[in-house]
Amino acid sequence: MRDTTDAPDDIHPLFHGAPRTTEFRKLRKRLVQDVREAIERYGMVTPGHRWLVCLSGGKDSYTLLAILHELRWRGLLPVDLLACNLDQGQPGFPATVLPEFLARMGVPHRIEYQDTYSVVTAKIPQGRTYCSLCSRLRRGHLYRIAREEGCQAVVLGHHRDDILETFFLNLFFGARLAAMPPKLLNDEGDLLVLRPLAHVAEADCDRFARAMGYPIIPCDLCGSQEGLQRAQVKALLDEWERRTPGRRALMFRALQTVRPSHLLDPALQDFLALAPRPAATDQDNSTEIHLPR
Repeated sequence: MRDTTDAPDDIHPLFHGAPRTTEFRKLRKRLVQDVREAIERYGMVTPGHRWLVCLSGGKDSYTLLAILHELRWRGLLPVDLLACNLDQGQPGFPATVLPEFLARMGVPHRIEYQDTYSVVTAKIPQGRTYCSLCSRLRRGHLYRIAREEGCQAVVLGHHRDDILETFFLNLFFGARLAAMPPKLLNDEGDLLVLRPLAHVAEADCDRFARAMGYPIIPCDLCGSQEGLQRAQVKALLDEWERRTPGRRALMFRALQTVRPSHLLDPALQDFLALAPRPAATDQDNSTEIHLPR
């Protein structure tokens, strides 16, 4: 098989040592296409902006970091990228892994330590899920860091499956139709929240990060809890996908093809104003006929 590995001076260091297989080359191409499609479709780029790329150490954020840097390396993403890891003080968190990795890859970065772990475990009763409070605290710190670093956008690694799971969580447990938007303006109106992996399948993130051998760091806070509603939804979607391959892609397309007039929310459709036009009368339909003299 032909050697398809990029020369060291022809690609960002995040791709050095990439597998030489045709399968990986197709995977990489698909990821780049999916990310470019989302960035263009949702108008994420303003040339000259600075993006704070949030890196947790999981497969999704590694994939996000690598694909964005490839696009920028190729001249297709005219923004400045700053990677950021928020060390939340979880016991046993390998604090040196990400800074050493980012330095070795030549990726500009900021590592921030904030012990939100103690806050979450102190405020949330045992047996309750940590995710909501943990994410709010994390988001607040990331917004602050973005402002301090002169960034206009906070970039997150949520993928297509995260968006679908959130939609069904809201449907089953929140009684509302809502998902994760690919582009969002924060409440203060000074920062964008972007999700460039919005069109990317979770399985592709997993295959890519493992193939590249990135040092995956699991989440030991929410990841250690059992019976989470998100885990239930994920298992349901997995079963649907097993029974009918392609179901996830079909449902995701449905989120992109919404008919507000066919839903039941009066805020989207003024039902009180809906009324048929008056039927035309015979007089209205009459036509004056002029006979020749």
